[in-house]
Amino acid sequence: MSEFKDECGVFGVFNQPDAARLTYLGLYALQHRGQEAAGIVSAGEGRFKSRKKQGYVADVFDEDSLEKLGGRHAIGHTRYSTSGENNAANMQPIYIECKYGEIAVCHNGNLVNAHLLRSELVQRGSIFRTTSDTEVILHLFAKSLQSQIEDALLDAVRSIDGAFSLLFLTQEALVGVRDPRGFRPLIIGKLKGSFVLCSETCALDLIDAEYVREVEPGEMVVIDENGLRSHFPFPKEQHRHCVFEHVYFARPDSVVFSRGVNTSRLEMGRRLARETPVEADVVIPVPDSGVVAAVGFSQESGLTMEFGLIRNHYVGRTFIEPRQSIRHFGVKVKLNPVRSIIEGRRVVLVDDSIVRGTTSKKIVGMVRNAGAKEVHFRVSSPPTTGPCHYGVDTPKREELIASSQSVDAITQFIGADSLGYLSHDALVASVNGNDDFCTACFSGDYPIRIPESGRDQMKLFEKVRE
Repeated sequence: MSEFKDECGVFGVFNQPDAARLTYLGLYALQHRGQEAAGIVSAGEGRFKSRKKQGYVADVFDEDSLEKLGGRHAIGHTRYSTSGENNAANMQPIYIECKYGEIAVCHNGNLVNAHLLRSELVQRGSIFRTTSDTEVILHLFAKSLQSQIEDALLDAVRSIDGAFSLLFLTQEALVGVRDPRGFRPLIIGKLKGSFVLCSETCALDLIDAEYVREVEPGEMVVIDENGLRSHFPFPKEQHRHCVFEHVYFARPDSVVFSRGVNTSRLEMGRRLARETPVEADVVIPVPDSGVVAAVGFSQESGLTMEFGLIRNHYVGRTFIEPRQSIRHFGVKVKLNPVRSIIEGRRVVLVDDSIVRGTTSKKIVGMVRNAGAKEVHFRVSSPPTTGPCHYGVDTPKREELIASSQSVDAITQFIGADSLGYLSHDALVASVNGNDDFCTACFSGDYPIRIPESGRDQMKLFEKVRE
């Protein structure tokens, strides 16, 4: 159960009579990428219409709200939790009206130069309504001197740097843009002659859309009544796909970066078993993110895998804690051990990561209290030693236990009999064995330098990093 916060999910459809409902379904499939808020903006039948609200997709939209949205085109967004203020103004899609008409945008990623751009824009008279880096893009667009919308969008996106998979919506077009390093996924699908853009293929599956291809790193695709055309407005860069999409973020039934996520996680588990063997009786996944890697570990080690931890899938975003202290309450409300599987046995717990270590410690304690003879912890990724600056809400470096503690010290802290991580080389081999992946949170090799003046951009945008 990772302590990383989820990312954002984006979905857009063009020229469909049920655009808002299709977008609702797409966001439903992408709910795992963000549980704080959801929103849809529709177009194509009069002025833009919008609904955005805090909560899960199913709580934000109902039959009446979807009927009111209408439209033949729509984009939608699921927003991930952050450590700062839950500000309604930061919910997406964000839309404005300017000299080019109405335009909406939603974003998965993080702009590393947003603080600099925002400062410049404020000096030029821009007034910001949000603390989101996404709003910077709209100000750049509105201030462009180009006469055509498409050229103004090209102007805006050429100014930004970082990780971004963007969807723009106008009355005449749906536009998708992916940064030249390809940090975040963006998928093209086709449905009844029109196009769909989304974060993962699982959203296409739900609406019976056909997978076409990925938006290529550095590509801008424009979808209108004439079909799909593309531009490549950025200088070419070495691809740096986020490896954590395969470790944790993406759904295992998705294809991301042209590879099945399930395939990658199985291979991580197999390699983890080879690199960190242990004499034990049973493999138990930490649900849900550790399940597929645990299957691979079981297959390779020959140990039986059983579901000795049961997750309560109906826990909301918040819950009321009891007045009197209950040991491990925060974890117990989400997970509960199955004593008949655990008692008297040597257990291997498989999870995707250890971040601060506090959750892992509580899980090990729960399993011991359920009667485990031994508890061995296995992690299907390397030690997390650095924060992500490219769109994942990670703790600060000093809060990451592996940034300052040895494996032995972490083992002692979480209370396990042994601890084993997947090696960096094995992780890369599990996701195709090439250099196209960003592993900065494990290796410290950051593909984009963060300007010192904005190393904590973070001071300016710290309340929300979409």
